Amino acid sequence: MTNANDFTKVMQDMMAKFPVDASAFQNAFKTQAAFGEKLSKVALEAAEKSTEISSKWAKETISKLSGAAKAKSEPADYSKAVTDFASAAAELASENLAAFAEVAKKVQMETVELMLAAGKDVSAEASAVVKKATDEVSAATKKATAATAAK
Repeated sequence: MTNANDFTKVMQDMMAKFPVDASAFQNAFKTQAAFGEKLSKVALEAAEKSTEISSKWAKETISKLSGAAKAKSEPADYSKAVTDFASAAAELASENLAAFAEVAKKVQMETVELMLAAGKDVSAEASAVVKKATDEVSAATKKATAATAAK
């Protein structure tokens, strides 16, 4: 009966025969980390800008509402104040929604650019890894063929 140590030794020997370039995995990890960092930067900038827009919108709305909340001497002045507030609120909404749309457009463009750049990087790295592996396998095959022929 074989023991576990013998099997482990056989697996280690077998894996040693297959050349594995750990730097390819390290490079892939570094590339992925850099991509994640760039994508996070885009998302955080968009969140920051959206927060600024929301805060500005709220302040302006409160400012406009204070005018409508003041006591009036004539009942007709109340309807005018409400109408003015509604008109100002609609204008603010239009402006701020346009600002949000600009943020979304910028995020979309930057994300597409990052994806295209990442695709090119991955393609180049994959080509380099495949070429290197092909060269190593070819060299190992030639060496094995030469050793077999010599026997």
